[in-house]
Amino acid sequence: MQTEARVGVVVEGGGGQRGLSSGHGSVSIDKLPQQQQKLQNQSQIGTVSQLLAGGVAGALSKTCTAPLARLTILFQVQGMHSDAATLRKASIWREASRIVGEEGFRAFWKGNLVTIAHRLPYSSVNFYAYEHYKKLLHVIPGVQSHKESISADLCVHFVAGGLAGITAASATYPLDLVRTRLAAQTNVMYYRGIGHTLQTICRDEGVFGLYKGLGATLLGVGPSIAISFSVYETLRSFWQSQRPQDSTVLVSLACGSISGIASSTATFPLDLVRRRKQLEGAGGRARVYKTGLFGTFKHIIRTEGFHGLYRGILPEYYKVVPGVGICFMTYETLKMLLADSGAGL
Repeated sequence: MQTEARVGVVVEGGGGQRGLSSGHGSVSIDKLPQQQQKLQNQSQIGTVSQLLAGGVAGALSKTCTAPLARLTILFQVQGMHSDAATLRKASIWREASRIVGEEGFRAFWKGNLVTIAHRLPYSSVNFYAYEHYKKLLHVIPGVQSHKESISADLCVHFVAGGLAGITAASATYPLDLVRTRLAAQTNVMYYRGIGHTLQTICRDEGVFGLYKGLGATLLGVGPSIAISFSVYETLRSFWQSQRPQDSTVLVSLACGSISGIASSTATFPLDLVRRRKQLEGAGGRARVYKTGLFGTFKHIIRTEGFHGLYRGILPEYYKVVPGVGICFMTYETLKMLLADSGAGL
């Protein structure tokens, strides 16, 4: 999965909306509309700041880890059109040297513009949806009666994280497919930019071609987000209970990295199948996988072995630790800065 597909954890606010009465008496009726307006403005400020922080965090994380992300994609799709001898010679250093020698150093960021265009709305929707799904789950009678239970709280994080990931992935999927097509190109440039890629896919493969691999994406992004949320929230709660004096940035960096590794390991085969499905028919090539999702899994295992499902996992691991860490750290830092500044957001 993409790095930000695993994150979206929001630091819980210590306050919340207060009641309109206090121990000193009730608020007068003529002041009630003003109080309600003030609470509404506070809620709006939090929402906009949350969206901005999530989008910037996702874009910055992807830009910093773009070289490793492109290596992951190139390794993931090698088995589609490469022979066994080529696959045996594959290595991170050899592929990185080839990119520099044949395409230039800037090629490590090929497709990064569409990555940012995708990540800004994706991360924003992801963070925002997580908070709202969590609120909806908390009002369910069975969950509400066990709100103090650790297991119930973990279940809420798990389900809300999965639903948020599915929502964000579905809303922005065509841009994710375009990004894969651009990043997978080497010497032959069939697609030129975001607009040309969208137009070419619609012309050659139809509008539904923009959603190739969506099934594998939805199957993978839900568990990926859910695992990341659950691991992150559990580790963060334990850490803060044992060492409350540690900085929020340090806790976010460590817990976010570990949660990213956990979710990557569990869902990488689905991510690999998703990438290959996204490239079916790209550049006018013939289809390789003519069966459904499970048939594609069987084809990969039969032709490349079980380890073929984890082709590209090493650059993914290298990418996850800084990527998820940067995303969490940037998001929580921006939230604190925006809250402190009160700059009308």
